[in-house]
Amino acid sequence: MKRVHLTIVGLLLVVIGFAQGNKEAKMHQFVNVLMSKMTLEEKLGQLNLPASSDFVTGAVSSSDIADKVKAGKVGGVFNIRSVTKIKELQQFAVNNTRLHIPLLFGMDVIHGYKTIFPIPLGMSATWDMELVERSARIAASEASADGIQWTFSPMVDLTRDPRWGRVSEGNGEDAFLSSAIAKAMIQGYQGNDLSAPNTILSCVKHYALYGAAEGGRDYNTTDMSRVRMYNEYFPPYKAAVDAGVASVMVSFNEVDGIPASGNKWLVDDVLRKQWKFNGFVVSDYTGIPEMMNHGMGDAQTVNAMSMNAGVDMDMVGEGFLNTMKKSLQEGKVTLAQINQACERILIAKYQLGLFDDPYRYCNEQRSATEVFTAANRAEARRIAAQSFVLLKNNNVLPIAAGKKIALVGPLANAKENMTGTWSVGADNAKSISLLKGLTDAVGANGKVVYAMGSNLEDDEEMQKRQTMFGKDIARDNRTAEAMIQEALAVSADADVIVAALGEGAESSGESASKSNIDIPEAQKRLLKALVATGKPVALVLFNGRPLTLNWENENVPAILDVWFAGSEAGDAIADALLGKVNPSGKLSMSFPQNVGQIPLYYNHKNTGRPLTGKWFSKFQSNYIDVSNEPLYPFGYGLSYTQFEYGDIQLSSKQLKGNQKLILTIPVKNTGKYAGKEVVQLYIRDEVGSITRPVKELKGFNKIDIAAGETKQVKFEITPELLKFYNTDLKFDWESGDFQIMVGPNSRDVKTVKVNWVK
Repeated sequence: MKRVHLTIVGLLLVVIGFAQGNKEAKMHQFVNVLMSKMTLEEKLGQLNLPASSDFVTGAVSSSDIADKVKAGKVGGVFNIRSVTKIKELQQFAVNNTRLHIPLLFGMDVIHGYKTIFPIPLGMSATWDMELVERSARIAASEASADGIQWTFSPMVDLTRDPRWGRVSEGNGEDAFLSSAIAKAMIQGYQGNDLSAPNTILSCVKHYALYGAAEGGRDYNTTDMSRVRMYNEYFPPYKAAVDAGVASVMVSFNEVDGIPASGNKWLVDDVLRKQWKFNGFVVSDYTGIPEMMNHGMGDAQTVNAMSMNAGVDMDMVGEGFLNTMKKSLQEGKVTLAQINQACERILIAKYQLGLFDDPYRYCNEQRSATEVFTAANRAEARRIAAQSFVLLKNNNVLPIAAGKKIALVGPLANAKENMTGTWSVGADNAKSISLLKGLTDAVGANGKVVYAMGSNLEDDEEMQKRQTMFGKDIARDNRTAEAMIQEALAVSADADVIVAALGEGAESSGESASKSNIDIPEAQKRLLKALVATGKPVALVLFNGRPLTLNWENENVPAILDVWFAGSEAGDAIADALLGKVNPSGKLSMSFPQNVGQIPLYYNHKNTGRPLTGKWFSKFQSNYIDVSNEPLYPFGYGLSYTQFEYGDIQLSSKQLKGNQKLILTIPVKNTGKYAGKEVVQLYIRDEVGSITRPVKELKGFNKIDIAAGETKQVKFEITPELLKFYNTDLKFDWESGDFQIMVGPNSRDVKTVKVNWVK
């Protein structure tokens, strides 16, 4: 009977494989037939991705883009945000082009479409892949209902320099965590069937090394060894490819002295040949013509260089459209390369089902009923609360019922800032401010009083740079002292003060690098005055990057990092402040004590003279003015309860070959609240053929534990987790001793040693 069952299963697998092969063959046949009818100009048109013209509904034919579309010179358009406009432009393209090829519509759906979730750095602090995937699933469902088929997300650039504004868009400093997030987001966006009208193409970015820009300055030079590339920076991109990401965006920076937009080794050798990526590659916004500024040649030269590297689609530059024909005639590119690029774009459109129904993503009914729904907003509120990181708490939080709360600060009543950077589809007028969220939550069971207390920045121009794109915070033109005195008067008879301080929404994001990552001085003066009252103060920190918080950590009783939490930020923060939700977020990026420590990350290498005692020690690797340690380490985050870690139990301390090591550790909730804890597994390879990090994250488990409960947390460790790229860039593991570490963060771990031989 068992043999019969296995035979049936085998036959089913053969049938499924045959059907899948048939589907692939049918797709390629369709695309090949279509391409046989296309002119060179039409093929080049498919490689052209302009930004949308702001046409008025009903007037697409008179817009700037109409003539190019009609001439077959546009393959896709990005950043149109209306189902009506998208449908109208799609109809124009299908009805007015010779071969009726539909357009591909993309948009920066980075952390939600209309329903906005926490910024990616905040989302990564959940350490919860189910929540990450769920947020991307909702984003895809909403975006696709409005006609969008392609998102430029996830960004998986490894980030170790908080001066770089785009750390807000990434998943922090660790490749293992970022790889897991990449897989979850791609699954959320693309699902299991791209032809389903509620899934969209995902685009991993920025390939590669963009997060290592020198000085933390956007678009700047990046330079590193290939060993570091493969071991530290490449893994999240590869994880995205392994997860089936449909497209890849090349980065602005250079790699080995050649800009990524024209780097054949990066795109053709690594991405396509080594990693077997078979989707399409798109440049970043004007990334190809910007190679001229890098000193790579004139327009024709850099466009041919990009085509030869394997880039398929030109975002905004229009160089493929305008120079490639001449390059083909001069033998600088081949027709086979152009055909291959065109084929990849057409395959993506086929996989989306656009040739069967160009308007499948233009369903006005879905747009009216499935976008920014009550259910989606409830999910955004639930997910946002899981992203908050409790950095400090001296029994101030949660705030008990019946208390009078003084809510003070320029971000307390700034609903337009709650969605953070890259929330282009949001209706910020509908976001929930902390003032509204907290007032609604307290209701008649207590009281909330409010004062602005300070401007975001003393300098008006500096404030404007941080509140662009409709995220203004109205300035109070009174003196700073008058504003502080009002805040003190409002707080005089309060039981607790909640200080809503930090950055403006556009303080982080693209082209938002900062050399000073303190809380702005205007707000710090206010905070010092509030702390001086002697009342309990809880700092609610809004930020898109790690900030330097030495004074705050020393003097403020409680600090809750809420990032920019999205549409429902105010309600979610109120849930955490009042104890409806117990904070469980953990940092995905270390917080430095000062900018002089940057770059600062937990999985660093040892030196020949490591610091062996307490700071300071002469002739060892340390500073004379500050310790080596971060203020808050990677993986750090407190709770309203306490967790106690027991002793590590191992299935064996001597292993051979592909044996599996089973690790268990008891974790007890010793406090009075139920809570969630992220139990983290780290490994150190003590001796290697190349130097190895002091520890590396190799597993994590987020668990719910009731008050007084103990849970046995289990990890399965295989040799796969021990592998690394050696000097020959061979991915393998080596025999030897390994430290196995488990704890609540990268610093506070319990350690055991095992020996593992091949």
